[in-house]
Amino acid sequence: MTEPPLVDLVGVGLNATDTLIHLSAYPARGSKVEFHHASILPGGQAASTIVACQTWGLRTRYVGKLGDDEAAALHRREFARTGVDARLITVPNSASPQSIILVDAGGERTVLNLRDNRLQLRPEDLDRSWIVNARAVHVDGLETAAATLATSWARQAGIPTIADLDELYPGVEDLIANIDYLIASRDFPFMLTGECNLEKALQLIKRRFGCTLAAATLGEQGVLAWDGTQFHARAAYHVPVADTTGAGDIFHAGFIYALLQGWPLDRQLDFACAAAALNCTATGARGGIGTVDDVEALMDNAPRYAPIPTPAGN
Repeated sequence: MTEPPLVDLVGVGLNATDTLIHLSAYPARGSKVEFHHASILPGGQAASTIVACQTWGLRTRYVGKLGDDEAAALHRREFARTGVDARLITVPNSASPQSIILVDAGGERTVLNLRDNRLQLRPEDLDRSWIVNARAVHVDGLETAAATLATSWARQAGIPTIADLDELYPGVEDLIANIDYLIASRDFPFMLTGECNLEKALQLIKRRFGCTLAAATLGEQGVLAWDGTQFHARAAYHVPVADTTGAGDIFHAGFIYALLQGWPLDRQLDFACAAAALNCTATGARGGIGTVDDVEALMDNAPRYAPIPTPAGN
């Protein structure tokens, strides 16, 4: 078998076809609400992160599973259009993952997911050469066993690993043991550690699992990260929000892009915050990715929300 080309980043994890419905207000229970337009767009955590990094000039590979429907064709066209080296496993006679996303007038989204269990990426679906021919490996958490194997191969090859986690999936602790840069959703550190103080939870994660960085994204409050020596609190950028779908995925893309440029940590986090903010100005998980110049212009010109208090000891 021919070795796949060396890429900057390989992503292993979720894709989805998003049906976005914009509403003036979130429906009350038992109500009937009219909507006037629905957009069908590609999304999914790892897939969106990979497409953003490819758009910014990194060479990328995506590994995931699809059905054999029109949604799968949509993803294949998008990977081909952007130039992603897509290693896709097709499951015959199945529907690709779908998300129904309700977006309110303030841009906040509520997500309803539908996924055929046959589309769960499994360890036996992976080829080691897809993973180790890369400068970095990124995973999300639902397909935990496959992500754990991929990151173990990366660790053995000395390749840095990044994870986007938001739920306590079975086996997730084994996965985290393979992760260098854990950037989780707001509540994940509390769920994982049982610690109700975010700073202490991040310190506990780093100490317990040996991550290079333990961080949590905080919406309008930006991000808080612990590097083992000090906390880094970076405020979010204030932009007109059309849709928050995909903000976390593009944050991770921004962080990975900046990491591979070798920038200082605070600039990595700032670029990630700006990339996420820019994406929120348009509809869809990938609607506002823009260019690197667009992200840096936002960093230079956009106001920021008030920073979260820097934890004591800095």
